[in-house]
Amino acid sequence: MKKMPRRRFLRSAAALGLGATAAGRWAQVPTRTPPPGRGIPLVLTSHTNDTGREALGQAWEILAGGGTALDAVERGANVIELDPDDTSVGYGGLPNAEGVVQLDASIMDGRTYSAGAVAALEGIKTPSSVARLVMERTDHVLIVGPGAQRLAVDFGYRVENLLTERARQAWLRWRENLSELDDWGPPEHLARRRRGGGGEVPPHERAEFHYGTTNVLAVDAKGDIAGVTTTSGLSWKIPYRVGDSPIIGAGLYVDNSVGAAGATGRGEDVIKSCASYFIVLRMKEGRTPQQACEDAVEMILDRYRAVGLDFVPPEKFVALNKAGQYGCASMPSGSDCRLTVRHQGGTETYEGVSLG
Repeated sequence: MKKMPRRRFLRSAAALGLGATAAGRWAQVPTRTPPPGRGIPLVLTSHTNDTGREALGQAWEILAGGGTALDAVERGANVIELDPDDTSVGYGGLPNAEGVVQLDASIMDGRTYSAGAVAALEGIKTPSSVARLVMERTDHVLIVGPGAQRLAVDFGYRVENLLTERARQAWLRWRENLSELDDWGPPEHLARRRRGGGGEVPPHERAEFHYGTTNVLAVDAKGDIAGVTTTSGLSWKIPYRVGDSPIIGAGLYVDNSVGAAGATGRGEDVIKSCASYFIVLRMKEGRTPQQACEDAVEMILDRYRAVGLDFVPPEKFVALNKAGQYGCASMPSGSDCRLTVRHQGGTETYEGVSLG
């Protein structure tokens, strides 16, 4: 047996000690008892409204008929992307600072270890389907801006106006309330009267604001796993800002031997932490999806504590594993810490854990 040099041994021992300390700390995080494995096939989404349930219904039809997880997650994502009343993704998503809707999406197929993504895509209602084109019809992973739109047009997609009247009115409210020193909004004398001499803006005139993203993850009857993350991004963002959603390993990651994870919330923090990859890696190390999502929350909070900041970004994570277990965790910053899941027993809403 070859003897390890003492210096290398000490470095290795220190690294193992640090890893054990981190694992021990994460293991102490209060956790919700993971739900029992629901078996496969199974599909979930971070969306918990009626559109999310409809998305899972259509995705489940594919899975129940023996279809693939990849087809199921794309179908589910499309349902949400096409909802004009949903201001977080696709058609109807809130625009950037210039009033232009720019969409990001990624898709990953665990069966083939393939991925595709688009960013700052304009004029196409279903960016997750364009991301699938990138994955299956090119040798690239990420295509952005006008190039992504050109690819979609080449494959028969029609460029449309994605700014709904609801989203346009929200953008106008944001612009008019951005500053009392600019010239947007009503004349100054009327603005003062409306605000009661400096009081609050009436609720119906306040601008909406959100980070807004959707994850759809599935495991099919053959045990293959796929996922989609799609978004209109941070509302009123700087034009061509790209968040975590189209970044493989950040907003989405799939390992066919382990499971899948997706993120919503403040994309910058998810990118810096490679959060979805981290969650899948934790599941590979034996953590349940619920525990792994909680680990990701604590990991990000630890990063800020380490530099002396008491900063809590609004993240939410969802995950599933190959056995049909799932989990959800979020920061304590107002995120909806729930997911919707469809399995052989029906559709249900799962309440995760808010940490911090």
